[in-house]
Amino acid sequence: MRNAPLLHDGTPMPTRFWLVDPHDVAAVSRLEATGGVNAAEAAIHPDALRTAHDAYAAERDAHVPANHIGPRPYGGVAGTRQGVKCLHAHYANLLAGNDDPIGRWVAARLEAGSNS
Repeated sequence: MRNAPLLHDGTPMPTRFWLVDPHDVAAVSRLEATGGVNAAEAAIHPDALRTAHDAYAAERDAHVPANHIGPRPYGGVAGTRQGVKCLHAHYANLLAGNDDPIGRWVAARLEAGSNS
């Protein structure tokens, strides 16, 4: 699911893409529960992760109305500025068609049937 960058009341929504398929949500949750966030972050070069965060922020921010005054969404994937906060958000970003190295890392583990 693609979220608007602002909620109906103008509250910033940093998470642009949301994973909604129950099977995918459960599989990624199992991956996170077994240390997946730390493992993914350790496996991906920080520059590649930074590029994904920057692209995510740019795509989201391009949809903030030009006349918006007030708080704006911040950060990259899942609203974080660095590192990995949520594998669900990275995987959703990949499924939305964006290049996301953490999302690819998640996809590889899900395809292999592994949760580590």
